Amino acid sequence: QVQLVESGGGLVQPGGSLKLSCVATGTIFSIQAMNWYRQAPGMQRELVASITRGGTTNYADSVKGRFTISRDNAKNSVYLQMNSLKPEDTAVYYCNADVWVLATLRNYWGQGTQVTVSS
Repeated sequence: QVQLVESGGGLVQPGGSLKLSCVATGTIFSIQAMNWYRQAPGMQRELVASITRGGTTNYADSVKGRFTISRDNAKNSVYLQMNSLKPEDTAVYYCNADVWVLATLRNYWGQGTQVTVSS
């Protein structure tokens, strides 16, 4: 069984920064793409940023230049550095990953971590 556990959420003032972390545990052969999604109240879940195993990144237009995704393959971890935060960044942030478990590629979600941007 594979679990993704996020941490690092919280309350921050507009213009502030937060760094989210996500670690995958369990019987893992390797991890392919790792992603961060977010879901605001009443809104659909949206892809914020993604990173391939080789380090190629992609960002939603709304966070380009403010957020940075990174990963540590040795630690089965992915991070999201969020700078210049805005109230519209308020959401539950979810870690997502494509994980090779034995000979099967499966997609997993974390439980989510709340990020609130407010003065």
